[in-house]
Amino acid sequence: MPADTGVCTDEIIRSYRRVGVGLQKEVHEDMVRNFGVYPRSWRWLLSRPDTNIDHRRVPNLMVFFARKGESLPLSSRPDEYTPGDLVTWDLGGGVPHIGIVVDQKSEKSRRYMLVHNIGQGPRMEDVLFNWKVTGHYRYFGPAL
Repeated sequence: MPADTGVCTDEIIRSYRRVGVGLQKEVHEDMVRNFGVYPRSWRWLLSRPDTNIDHRRVPNLMVFFARKGESLPLSSRPDEYTPGDLVTWDLGGGVPHIGIVVDQKSEKSRRYMLVHNIGQGPRMEDVLFNWKVTGHYRYFGPAL
């Protein structure tokens, strides 16, 4: 998929791919082995894992990062969100979103910015507290 298209989860997949982690494969393989712990919401009514889409659903990534990485406390303190951290939000009405904290700070707030895609292509913005934070994770890749 071209780098200027996709959804928020594609930005996460691309970020990990750049550092040599095949997150798409990792998520799918964990779903195959542990399908029962992943959400099967009314929105997509999953009956089995699907390698084409498993990694493109924020709730699946939330479960994966909590299982295979580290689930961190939610905080209103921006200094507790560091580069490489993953943040999930509820955009309202239960619509999930995800972004990754990067090592560049906003000149205005001095907070680390996040890369995300909310339908206008990839953006690096100071959006940490723009929506309700629902998850905070760290994942360094598969254990060796």
